[in-house]
Amino acid sequence: MTEPYVKYNIQNNIATIEFFHPEQNSLPSDVLKKLANTITEAGNNHDIKVIILKSGGDRTFCAGASFKELIAINDAETGKVFFSGFANVINAMRKCPKFIIGRIQGKTVGGGVGIASATDYCMATKFAAIKLSELNVGIGPFVVSPAIERKMGVSAMSQIAIDANTFYEANWAREKGLYASVFETIEELDEAVQKFAEHLCTYNPEAMLEMKKIFWRGTEDWDNLLAQRAAISGRLVLSDFTKEKLKNYL
Repeated sequence: MTEPYVKYNIQNNIATIEFFHPEQNSLPSDVLKKLANTITEAGNNHDIKVIILKSGGDRTFCAGASFKELIAINDAETGKVFFSGFANVINAMRKCPKFIIGRIQGKTVGGGVGIASATDYCMATKFAAIKLSELNVGIGPFVVSPAIERKMGVSAMSQIAIDANTFYEANWAREKGLYASVFETIEELDEAVQKFAEHLCTYNPEAMLEMKKIFWRGTEDWDNLLAQRAAISGRLVLSDFTKEKLKNYL
């Protein structure tokens, strides 16, 4: 079994950040913390003009939160800290002064949809269906919904949040604004992402920074907002309803 990792390399002013977990790229707290720190580090590196965010493997971009860790939560504070993991990644992406290109090669669930939504420009394959499954276990996509709502609108976000059993196809996500384009194969996706990143490197970094500020205008309260949302999830995960539901995943 391959160990979880967050990898980071720079080539020709392009940083590629890649995360991986053997359980369908579900993310425990330690991987989320390293991912947030790596994004912040890349944002502060003057040699970098643009960032590509991707995950390892070819079937799933991100299966969301780690259920093993979720099941082990026994108090509200631990729950808040756990759900703050995705909040910290989203906030690191929001504050990063560089454009972040999302490379979504496969299915993405829950927190993974939040990460995809927090990229500045996102490309995917036709296999990159999305699902918000949180309601299935008695919680909700509280932490990630601000990022999803910002990208796709309240209507699309609420649709997938309520319809928690359904995977929505990549083309649906493109129509709703999550993906800029959808490709037939991973090879085509990688070629397009690389070409686009190289093209962005020809732009004025100061202009891109000022544009990013404009794109994210109105999110200045997200440090507090996402922490509050993490506390809601942390409380709900302790409910009898959720505890019973989580037993099905043991």
